[in-house]
Amino acid sequence: MLISALTTATVPIQIHAGLAILSFVLGPLALLRGQRDRVHKAVGYSWVLAMFGTAFSSFFISQSPMFGPFSPIHILSVITLGGLVFALSAAIKRKAIAHGRAMRALYAQAHIIPGVFTFLPGRRMNALFGGGQDMAVFWVAVAIGVTVMGVILSHPALTRAVGLKGSAWRRIPLFFSRPSG
Repeated sequence: MLISALTTATVPIQIHAGLAILSFVLGPLALLRGQRDRVHKAVGYSWVLAMFGTAFSSFFISQSPMFGPFSPIHILSVITLGGLVFALSAAIKRKAIAHGRAMRALYAQAHIIPGVFTFLPGRRMNALFGGGQDMAVFWVAVAIGVTVMGVILSHPALTRAVGLKGSAWRRIPLFFSRPSG
């Protein structure tokens, strides 16, 4: 582990990476919690704050600008912020199915999918956890991402939370959608 990969980065990158790692860890704790109690809410709100900070801090990072200081990856930050608003709104309105779907979609869209690509050789996270040019680090990240998504998609607490039984979760898209029924 080469911590200098982060300590030599700019402050916005350090904040972004720290909050992304925090929200990556907090996400499953909220998603896989069997009961929707105070602990779920506390972890969930902490996760939302970390996700908001991660998305917001990305607007201060411009590694490969294309549209002024922004690049196409910043679209993901806008989608994440919109998804957070949608998911919180659903929770406030007590729409558990919509809330559960939105939170699972956010976790996949904002962590697993783009997160795996941050471990490609030449990227900062690859340098943090490997030598900076390690394909092995990337493939370990892919394996962890697939495993985490498999657990989240098949965990009984999650399927109960979104009103599913058995293997019906396969019919729910990862991306935001209006709940059926």
